[in-house]
Amino acid sequence: MEKELQNFQIARFALNSTLEEIGAENIDQLKKHLLDALGSLIHATGKPTIHKLVRQMRVIGEGGKCKVPLLESLPYDRAAQLYTALIRYPDFMDNFLGKEATCHPSDNIGPLLAASQFKLTSGKDFLTAMAVAYQLECRLVLEIPVMKEGIDHTLLLGYSITAGLSRLLGLTVEQTAHALGITGCSISPIVTSRASYTYEWKGLASSMDALDCMGIVLLAREGMTGPIAIFEGPKGFDEVFGMKLDYDWNKETFELIHRCILKKYNVEVHAQASIEGIDDLRKTHSFTAADIKSIDITTFLTAYHIIGSGAYGDRQVVESKEQADHSLFYAAAVLLLDGEIYPGQYEPERINKPDVQQLLRKVSVSTGFPLHEPVTVAGILDPYTIAYPDKMRAKIKIDLQDGSTLTCEKEDYHGFFTRPFSWEDTIVKFKRLASGVISEDLQEQFIDIVKTLDNQPDMSILTDLISRIQHTSG
Repeated sequence: MEKELQNFQIARFALNSTLEEIGAENIDQLKKHLLDALGSLIHATGKPTIHKLVRQMRVIGEGGKCKVPLLESLPYDRAAQLYTALIRYPDFMDNFLGKEATCHPSDNIGPLLAASQFKLTSGKDFLTAMAVAYQLECRLVLEIPVMKEGIDHTLLLGYSITAGLSRLLGLTVEQTAHALGITGCSISPIVTSRASYTYEWKGLASSMDALDCMGIVLLAREGMTGPIAIFEGPKGFDEVFGMKLDYDWNKETFELIHRCILKKYNVEVHAQASIEGIDDLRKTHSFTAADIKSIDITTFLTAYHIIGSGAYGDRQVVESKEQADHSLFYAAAVLLLDGEIYPGQYEPERINKPDVQQLLRKVSVSTGFPLHEPVTVAGILDPYTIAYPDKMRAKIKIDLQDGSTLTCEKEDYHGFFTRPFSWEDTIVKFKRLASGVISEDLQEQFIDIVKTLDNQPDMSILTDLISRIQHTSG
């Protein structure tokens, strides 16, 4: 018997999975991740970069059937784009870590919020589609880690968004398979947007996936066909990227959701353990920035390359939010000076102050093995890299001017899957991000709705609440 194409297997997984298969613990975690994402969404409504997108949408034209924040209403595809941009822009969202690539599963939430307004969608429907999208994207990161080939992980996001949308919009298995094929041959972003010098598009790239995938799924719903053998066929994924997807989706579970993690500090995910170690030293010992002679951070290869001036470029050049939130040098310095890393640490006036610019020059980043190429060899010989992604090993050494040395070692951080956020942790973060944007009463309404989402008969109770946010640009 001929093996079923991957697109059809993925489509069956997306459309046939049930809430019971997902499990109560995963559902509870998904609700925490949703509230975490909504905190970022609310906070981002006042950011100038977001208002560039809002002004562009006004030029294109408002209207449509989706209620959204900042604008009265938008078509489904533009609504998906706006929701996703709002969630992603603060760079305070969730992550999943594979050995060779990472992703932000919460990038799937925006399109699902838009799709939930297409027809009556219960909270259970939404959470099931969210689980499907999360699991699918995480699995693809493990099976076909495209980032190592210079392709952005938003390529894989396209598949997970398409699968989740196909479920909520009522597509058939065949229509979903065609939608996946169209997505696969239409969205192939390169990872340049995350390299130094990093620009605003880093925070908006996934929103373009949301826009495109909504249009693709609605076209497939009308019968539009696409290359269903995108993974196996001639000039397909395997031939072009040199990575073969040969996964048995008939046996897929939701085992990867519990490995999705949240951020304690508003900085790139691979910095989290190092920054918590620096924070521990700051809280335990009495010293000032003037007392510091040098700060040496030893971390794993992925962190070194992305945020430590490795393959992604010089991270000690920090002049903007986008460069700062992907710089381990800046994060270490601003944490020691301010005692926290939240969105306030990325305001232009904070980034360009002499104190942080001078202190970040005292930071050095290295791995546990002096050679970084070839990656396969370095990964075998470096104890910090060997442990990743099951652990986030980091060592911090701060030499002080008086000759003393402070050290700290970490294997994880608060928010990692080994020490996950509680509901209290998630709510504290949500309230801090929402504070000053929406009232305390509205904050409590968001929390109550999300915590009971699986009992809500209609997602409009949440999307209507989101549409009430009308923050102006600061």
